[in-house]
Amino acid sequence: MLCPCGCGEVLHMSLHPDGRPRWELTRHPDGTVSLSPSVWRKVGCRSHFFLERGRVRWCK
Repeated sequence: MLCPCGCGEVLHMSLHPDGRPRWELTRHPDGTVSLSPSVWRKVGCRSHFFLERGRVRWCK
């Protein structure tokens, strides 16, 4: 996915059960998706956010 801050970076989150770190993708009946845990970029724009039901929730 593209970073939601607008910096243009492509973010790669592993969904593989043996991956570290790894994320879990949940598909909801309404067609939206959630990703957990949060995504926290340690370099570049340093964005920190949750993807919940297709919406970005920024962390402070």
